[in-house]
Amino acid sequence: MRTSDFDYYLPEELIAQEPIINREESRLLILDKNSGKIEDKKFYNIIDYLDKDSILVINNTKVVPARIIGRKEETNAKIELLLLKDLGDKNYECLAKPQRRLKIGTKIIFKDDILEAEVINILPDGIVHVHFIFDGIFYEVLDEVGEVPLPPYIHKKLDKIDRYQTVYSKIKGSTASPTAGLHFTQKLLDDIKAKGIEILEITLTIGLGTFRPVSVDNIEEHKMHSEKYHISREVADKLNKAKENHKKIVAVGTTSVRTLESNYKKFNKFMEEDSETSIFIYPGYKFMAVDELITNFHLPKSTLIMLVSALSSRKNILNAYKYAVDNKFRFFSFGDAMYIKDDKEEKK
Repeated sequence: MRTSDFDYYLPEELIAQEPIINREESRLLILDKNSGKIEDKKFYNIIDYLDKDSILVINNTKVVPARIIGRKEETNAKIELLLLKDLGDKNYECLAKPQRRLKIGTKIIFKDDILEAEVINILPDGIVHVHFIFDGIFYEVLDEVGEVPLPPYIHKKLDKIDRYQTVYSKIKGSTASPTAGLHFTQKLLDDIKAKGIEILEITLTIGLGTFRPVSVDNIEEHKMHSEKYHISREVADKLNKAKENHKKIVAVGTTSVRTLESNYKKFNKFMEEDSETSIFIYPGYKFMAVDELITNFHLPKSTLIMLVSALSSRKNILNAYKYAVDNKFRFFSFGDAMYIKDDKEEKK
């Protein structure tokens, strides 16, 4: 299967540059994953499609000010680091720009010397490992020296950075937001719970793996970077019970999908786990954990559009994207949403 098989036409003006005022007023394209039938709704209508036989799984990760700009100690040359993964012992995997100016032992100084990084390893594709030196709590230091990194296709400065966080974000560490969750308000979540629908929290710390471009022609040659995830025993037990009772597991966002599928595939059931995943889901993959998905519209030729194509079909997804373009839906992180549902009656 070729990367070009997942390309589609997108006018630049449809790339959302800022969130709408009310999160739940986003548009919602509903796609039946079996028949390809499309409905055009508002996001708050999602509650009409969820019932007591649905269980909602959200990623409670929180974006940190992971973009930090400093200077080389020897030359004062500007160096930018994007924090990707906590390696432990104050060591981090980072994307460095420009990497060519760095070598093992290079020291980078950030804002009045309150943070220092020493390069301890250099890897391909702009990746470096650094050891940070600082006093106090790391995330408090990051609040002083860093900024929340918005995707490169967003050119407008965000007035309120909390609009790039979900209302349920709590576990710090991610480089990017699980943007499918940006559409939920606390009121909508409360209304969903009041309807008898359980909402379960997992954590996947979003780094480079989810968003790195596919640079090969044959998608099977693409390698995902690993990302850390956590599933608690309580959540695993509830998910297993949901499976036993034939409830639909509805993942909010592709990061939730990757976490659930990685865990279930490993144990043939859900288990409490702190682990990492580099799972790459594309057409041909047989889903074991997830039945339905709430997601955003993804970049052409990305691993994310490949994932949603695996849940439905490439034909259905590209047809839905064409409908979204023709009807001027808003795309990507601050854009509108898609609900890929599993209507058993449509399947017959």
